[in-house]
Amino acid sequence: MLTNVIFFFMILATVSALLWSGIEVFRDREDPLADRLQELRSHAMANAGRPTRTRGGGLLNNILYLISLFPGGERWLGDTENELAHAGIRKRRALAVYSLFQLAFLFTLVGSALYAERDGDAAAKLGLITAAVILGWLLPQQVLHRLVKSYRRKLQDGLPDTVDLLGIVLGTGLALDQAMLRVAEEMRYLYPELADEFSTVVMQVKAGQERAKAFQQLVRRTGVEDIKALATMILQSERFGTSLAQALKVYADSLRNKRRLRAEAAVAKAGIKMLFPIVLFVLPALFVVTLVPGILSVLHDLKQGFGPPR
Repeated sequence: MLTNVIFFFMILATVSALLWSGIEVFRDREDPLADRLQELRSHAMANAGRPTRTRGGGLLNNILYLISLFPGGERWLGDTENELAHAGIRKRRALAVYSLFQLAFLFTLVGSALYAERDGDAAAKLGLITAAVILGWLLPQQVLHRLVKSYRRKLQDGLPDTVDLLGIVLGTGLALDQAMLRVAEEMRYLYPELADEFSTVVMQVKAGQERAKAFQQLVRRTGVEDIKALATMILQSERFGTSLAQALKVYADSLRNKRRLRAEAAVAKAGIKMLFPIVLFVLPALFVVTLVPGILSVLHDLKQGFGPPR
């Protein structure tokens, strides 16, 4: 009876948290200054000296404050915020919503485990609860890691064409900021992720930030080595006064070669990856389709051959 009551209250708390989070996410707030400051803070992504979270500012901010009070909570929130930024998710409430959903998912699995083993022994309960805790904690993080890899792959796939177009636009006589903004507008529908990153860099430079620092933050946000090499090339070309358009053209050819090599490697791995599904699923079905009719025919003939004489 006590287990049923605990499970009921856990489910009620989970549903209430999900409802409140949905209300907070979709409710419009007329606070453009706070939105702008939070957007710039999420784009900055400074690793050192994270600010201490304070109480107030809405339900989601209070939830983050309560999480930060636990041992290791502030570090977990900082790492999660970095992962969300690397996945291209940089909205104000992204960290709070993700943290709330992960905790709600964890508590739901633990409550389901308690309810499923309400009549079991202590060893079974402990094993199932441990499995629920591990699954509830690791599964959302693995999903987030997959989102990070997908976002970085999209950036890498769109970088060769974008760099090539940037070199062409620079060859027409436009400045670097204007060229990046023009390329971002042209690539908005093909590679929106990379276009957003370029637009962010231009916005930071126009706001008064140094170009070197803006590119450093771009590298820190994305974590892509090709973008790091591009930023280094642009800064060195600006420092030494060399031709950036020609350097971008050569670098775009190098990026295309790397993209082709990645595609060839993926094709080479496809045969090995298809081996296990073929052995586990295709071959058994093929054996059933091809061998079972013959076996049935042989058994039918044997039954007629050894039957009673007429």
